[in-house]
Order: sequence, then C-alpha cells, then structure tokens
Amino acid sequence: MATWLLCMVIGLPWLGAIIVWLVGDDRPRAQHWLAVGFSAAAGIASLALLPFVSDAPALRIALGGVFGDFSLVPDGLGVFLAAVAAVIGSLAVVFSMDYMQGEAQLGRYYAFVLIFIGAMAGLVFSGSLLMVFVFWEITAVCSYALISFHNDDPKAVRGGIKALIITSLGGIGLLAGGLIAYSHLGSYDIHNFLAKAGTLPAATLSLIGFGFLAAAAAKSAQVPFQTWLPDAMEAPTPVSALIHAATMVNAGVYLLARFYPAFSAVPGWTTAVMTVGMLSAVLAACMALVATDLKRALAYSTISQLGYMVFAIGAGSVFASMFHLLSHAVFKALLFLSAGAVIHAVGTRDMRLMGGLGKKMPFVRGVFIVGGLALAGLPIANGFFSKELILEGAWSSAPQWMAILMLIGAGLTALYTLRMIRLVFYGQPRSDLHAHDAPAAMRFSLAVLAIGTLTTWLLAGPFGAMLAGSLPFHHLEVTGTIALVGEILSAPLTWLALAVIALGLVLGLIWPSLAPLARPFKPLADFADGGLGFEWINRGVITVTDGAASALRTTQTGVLSWNVAGIVFGLILVLVLLLTVGR
Repeated sequence: MATWLLCMVIGLPWLGAIIVWLVGDDRPRAQHWLAVGFSAAAGIASLALLPFVSDAPALRIALGGVFGDFSLVPDGLGVFLAAVAAVIGSLAVVFSMDYMQGEAQLGRYYAFVLIFIGAMAGLVFSGSLLMVFVFWEITAVCSYALISFHNDDPKAVRGGIKALIITSLGGIGLLAGGLIAYSHLGSYDIHNFLAKAGTLPAATLSLIGFGFLAAAAAKSAQVPFQTWLPDAMEAPTPVSALIHAATMVNAGVYLLARFYPAFSAVPGWTTAVMTVGMLSAVLAACMALVATDLKRALAYSTISQLGYMVFAIGAGSVFASMFHLLSHAVFKALLFLSAGAVIHAVGTRDMRLMGGLGKKMPFVRGVFIVGGLALAGLPIANGFFSKELILEGAWSSAPQWMAILMLIGAGLTALYTLRMIRLVFYGQPRSDLHAHDAPAAMRFSLAVLAIGTLTTWLLAGPFGAMLAGSLPFHHLEVTGTIALVGEILSAPLTWLALAVIALGLVLGLIWPSLAPLARPFKPLADFADGGLGFEWINRGVITVTDGAASALRTTQTGVLSWNVAGIVFGLILVLVLLLTVGR
C-alpha cells in the first residue's frame, strides 16, 4: 500500500500537469478544476501515508552501473515534508482559482505548479543521493519558470534567472558531495552513507559536509545568497506561498537535517551552520523592518525564520527545527495568501499606499493577524511553541552571544510583524484604493490555513514520535504534547523571550511617533532594504555565470552536422567516464 501511495504523491501531480496542459487555455474552467482535483488527490495520498511511516524503502528499482538504485523511503521526515508540499500546494491551487482568474497561459502556470509538487515529494522521499539531486534541480527549473511566469515583465525574468543561477550553483555542492561519497562507498544510498560516514577520511567528510551546507544556504536563501528570494516575489502570489515560503526553500533545511548525524562531528561544521542561521535570522529581520513592499517584507521574514531552523540544526535541536518548519509552512503560507488577497483587491504591493484596509477586508485582516501571531511567536499560535524550542536549544547548546542575538531577532520579528499589520489594515487610508474582501475560493484556503496555524502545535508529540521512530541515526529524544507544552511554559527563558517580544510590540505601537527620530538613519535603512551589501556577491555570481555561458555559446556553430558530431562526441566521453568509474 505504501508503494502505491508514494507513487501517487509523486505521479498524480505530474499526470495532472500533462492533462491540464493538453486541455488547452481555451478551456480555463476545466484547467482550474483539473488542477484542483489532481493536487487535492496528491494531498490526500500524502496524508494517507502517515500510518505507513518506516525507515525501510517501499520501492527500489535497480538502475545498474554508476546510477545505483532508485529508491523511495517513507520515513517520518519524508512523509512530513511531502504532506506539507502536497497539502499546502493543493490549497495554493484552490486559491489560484480566484487569483488567476482571467490570466493567460493557465496551462503553463498549473503545469509547473503540479510538476513542482511532485518533484518536491520525490526529493524528500528519495533514498538515493543522486536522485535527491535530480529532484533538487527539477524544483529549481519549476521555480524559475514560475517566478518569470509574466515573461513580458523584465523584473520577473531577471528574478527567475537569478533564482535559477544561485540555487543551481549551490546544487553543485550537493552533486559533488554525492559523487565523492559514491567514489568512497560505492553507493548513493542515504542510509548507507549515514551508517558509514564515520569511516570516510576526515578531510573527505568535511568536504562533503561543507558542500552540502553551501547547497542548503543557496536553496534556502541564507547568507550570503539570500538576495534571490526577495526578487522572486515577482511570481504570482500563490507561487510565493507554495514555493518560496512553504516548500522549496525548506529543501536546504531538509538537507541539513537529513545529514546532521553524518556531519555533526566534522570540525567547525556545526559552528558554521549556526553562524549562517544566526546571521540570516537577524539580518533578514532588519531588512523586513524597513521594507515597503508587502511581499518583499514577507520574503525577508521567510529568510529570517529559515535562519532559525538552520541555527537549530547547528545547535543539535533537529526536532525543534523540523517542528518550526511545520509551523512556518502553515503560517507563512497563510500570510502570503492573505497578502495575495490584498494585492489582488487593491492592485499594489506598496504598503505606503495602503492603510485602513481592515474595514473593507475584515476576513483577510482577521486571518492575517492569526498568521502574524504565529510569526511573532505569541502564545496559542503554532509559531510560539516551535520558536521557544529553538530558543531553549540555543540557550543550552550554542554560544551565549549567539543565543542573545537570536532573542533579539525574536523581538525584531514582533516589531516588523506589527508594522506590517498596522501599515496595511489600520490607520487612515493613504490613497484611494478600491478594496473588497476575499472571494470564496480564497476564503477556503485562508480559513484552512488559519485553523492549522492555531492547532498544529497539538501535533508536537505525535510528530516527534514519528520522526524518532523512523530516523534511527538521529537519536531524537521527544516527549508528548502535554509534557512538551509544560516544559516550554515552565522554562524561565520562555518568559524572557515573551518579554523581548512584548518590547518589540511596544516599539511597533509607538513606531509612527518615532519617525522623526529615524530620519537621520534613512541611508542605513536604504542600505538594509538593498540587501546590506550582500547583493554584490549574488550579482558577481550571476555575472561570472552569464559570462561563462556567453563564452560557451561560441561553440554553437549553427551547422547541424558539427552540432550533432559534438553531441555524439560528448555522449561517448560521458559513457567512457561512467564505465571507468563504475569499475
């Protein structure tokens, strides 16, 4: 049964992509409903997998030679992330029924969304390092295609190319690590690698570990590669909720969590992971504080929250990281889709032109506030419990100065969250915007996510047990939900964190009166909004890549016979190398 469900989670969205494409854009109503049907079926199949969680492969196909085996493993980590991708993906598709109404090229839009959902599921189910890389790159291509969906907009095209180059170059670290592991162990099998990682030479294991860290930082938009994610906000907002909040950017965090047992003893690796996470969490929070574009502010927030997850893995709190990943996937999808409802209604993303929209959009205001409670880390919402676990892990396992900075980041998060809510929904209107509340399909997705934001913390105990029982190399120690909540509420650090968050909220309330005092710091705010100087790194990477591509373009002669000869020669060379390595 597990085998069929695994194949359905991956295969149904891909089958749906083909059918939606073939239906044609002259039948948009059929395309909407087909996309909803196939994505919902994949979501149901992913949830049906929960009783079949196991660390044993449910499907194994021998590819032979250097390609090893193709295997799918329904362990807790894979099933959990596949369910996040498929369920939130289906809600994003339902939301798209209203959001994408009247848009041209619906077939292309839904095809890439569905391919992405299947590819993300394939990535987390794969028991082979080589197949992880294949699915890793498929998600990158889908991300590029969806960011640049409006291909007549130069900003969208630039954002798509930037995301593709940065994430694909990061993927070189994953590919190199997988090939090095194969050269030593003769297998791409992930369980085999985790079991035998300690037998590898120290330098080799370090090279693989830091290569994986580079891949994760690029994919999850962490310092110094974080500037591609705000530019990716040119995508349609349901795409932002699906790919750039709830799923694809989590792939880097997943990679670090999956291979933590192999690299935790590598000198400097955990410190490097904590440093990347800490810098991303704090710096991105500062950038969110000065952003004027609603979607870019949420993108900076995503970078910051991913930083908390990365930091937690470096501190050894793998369960806390994954629990926050679950919480964040739900509440950030809610915030992005709520923002999409606002943008769809008023036609602008500039928060300086909004204000007072809560009176015209009471439902959207209500669900956005629910998401804001979770983001700020306030009690009742899921983000409170998962973030407190991360902060407790930081205080007990990380250097104290890092833990203090993470606490400060929590206060900054509360400050920029309240700033967003105030600028969009409260105060006097700052321009003449015609707004209306969310229509039915949007309301359905928003309501489900709002309920999830308020209730998914109740899954802490079963979620922890599922991970601990199917990840034998991680040695996770988890407790039941009630015991976990009791530990969090009785910990002095929780109340210190709430005090810091309360201070952030107070600053948010008096922020307008502080505006005159902030004017001298406007150049610093502009510097933060421009990426704090990290943009030059990303631009440099893109320039070098583009230059190399232009140089290679000269090999395209335009003469068919020479081109065919080049392809055949290259194929022969690759086959010879594979046969040589296979021996």
